[in-house]
Amino acid sequence: MVATSLVLAALAVALAWPVPVLLARARWPARAPATALVLWQAIALAGGLSMLGALVTFGLAPFGPDLVSSGISLSAQFQGHDLGRAFGPLQVLALAGALLLGGHLLLNLLVTVVRAERERRRHAQLVLLLSTPLPDAPGTRLLDDPAPVAYCLPGAFTTLTVLSVGLVSLLEEDELAAVVEHERAHADQRHDIVLVLFRAWKASLPWFPIARRAQREVGLLVEMLADDHARRTVDDDVLARAIALVSAGGPGLAFHAAGADDPVRPSGAAPGRTLADEARDRILRLAVPPLPPGRTAAVIGAATALVVVPTLLLLGPGLGRLLV
Repeated sequence: MVATSLVLAALAVALAWPVPVLLARARWPARAPATALVLWQAIALAGGLSMLGALVTFGLAPFGPDLVSSGISLSAQFQGHDLGRAFGPLQVLALAGALLLGGHLLLNLLVTVVRAERERRRHAQLVLLLSTPLPDAPGTRLLDDPAPVAYCLPGAFTTLTVLSVGLVSLLEEDELAAVVEHERAHADQRHDIVLVLFRAWKASLPWFPIARRAQREVGLLVEMLADDHARRTVDDDVLARAIALVSAGGPGLAFHAAGADDPVRPSGAAPGRTLADEARDRILRLAVPPLPPGRTAAVIGAATALVVVPTLLLLGPGLGRLLV
């Protein structure tokens, strides 16, 4: 299993640095944000699986030729209290590292999800206290704030779309409709879940530059996805005007999914980018044709392969022996 461990380690290194960097620099994600989002999620999942798999397979290598048989052998030796002769210091270190890394990732995910939900509830309570409902828009609240602000607070049972008086007075009726449809897309497609997952990845690996870059790119992609939803009901030039007007309304103000950096942050561009940068990218991509179906299928295939390959490396040989 040492060879499998080396392959998984090489894959983990590739998914931790060169692959995400190349994806972040690519131009095609703006033409297919949903496809790019699938690929980012596959990179994160396959990267974590490869890191943990490389450590586990190396640590269990003395017990068998594959993960399944080595697990069975380990269980038998554990019952016979005969583990000392099989484990070497490197194997113990690898298994301890896998245990610590897996626990670290799961704990950070749990803490991030719990904290995000607690902050979302607190923020929703403040919004209900400080805003008034819009009678012709169920689930929408109006803040008495001159700044042009719009955001959504998705929840498992209730979702709030928050608009400010400044936004309503700034935009024309069709531009306001574009903003509302944009926010509804965030809520309906539950972009907050994706954002929280990548926020947990960043919290787990704060020393990893690629974790910050992934969070930034995913934050922009969900904005583009919401823009695409709004484009179904309004013209592109109307949506472009709405993006430009709101982004010019003040520093750090925009309509987006709360959660790109902070799960209750009501406005702002993704980390490491100014609002002007994000608004420019969102407006420019409206004039770009979508990705051809063939290239889209190729990217989806690559994302699937990223998850399937480490899974087969870990479980394929053992399951094949059991079925023979």
